[in-house]
Amino acid sequence: MNCIETKIPGVLILEPKLFKDERGFFFESYNIQTLRHFGIEENFVQDNHSRSHRNVLRGLHYQVEQPQGKLVRVVQGSIFDVAVDLRQDSPTFGKWTGVELSSENQRIFWLPAGMAHGFLTLSESADVQYKATNYYAPAHERTIFWNDPAIGIEWPFKGEPILSAKDAQGLLFHHAPTYTPGTVQVVNNV
Repeated sequence: MNCIETKIPGVLILEPKLFKDERGFFFESYNIQTLRHFGIEENFVQDNHSRSHRNVLRGLHYQVEQPQGKLVRVVQGSIFDVAVDLRQDSPTFGKWTGVELSSENQRIFWLPAGMAHGFLTLSESADVQYKATNYYAPAHERTIFWNDPAIGIEWPFKGEPILSAKDAQGLLFHHAPTYTPGTVQVVNNV
C-alpha cells in the first residue's frame, strides 16, 4: 500500500496494491499492520455504508464529544471527499483538504479524530463505506455549513448541491463549537 500525506498533518490518502486479471481484481482494503506502519494506531468500532445520488453533499459533520477518526472508501461510483481541521492546537486549524475517491482508483482516505468530514457525489450514485474509531453520538454531532467562505472549499461542481435539512442548517465555522482533546470550546463566538 502506498501512503500519500496531505497538507493537513495526520490526514492521509492510502493507495492499495491492486491485483487485476481477466477475472477482475483483488486488494486489501483493511490491514491493521499496514495502518500501524503508517501511524494509524486507532481501533475501529463501527462500520458505516451510505448510498448517495449525483450532487448529494453530505457534511460537514463532526462530533464535539466522542470524536471519530474515519477510514473512508468508495465501493461503487465516485465522490469528492473533504476533511476540515478542527484541532485548535493544529497549525492547519480551519484548513481543508480533499481527494477524489472512486471505485476506479480504490483510494482510501484517513481522517483522524478532530476533522469535520463531508463529501460530494460526482457519479450517478456512489456507495461509500467507512470505519469509525468511535460510536455515532447524535447528541454530540455538529454540522459546519458546506459553503462557508472562511474555509473556502473548492467543491468540483456548478450550481447547488442536494442537502439534507440538517446540512442546510449548518453553522458557520466561526460560530461552530470545536474542541481540543477532552474539552468542548466555542471558537470566535460572534
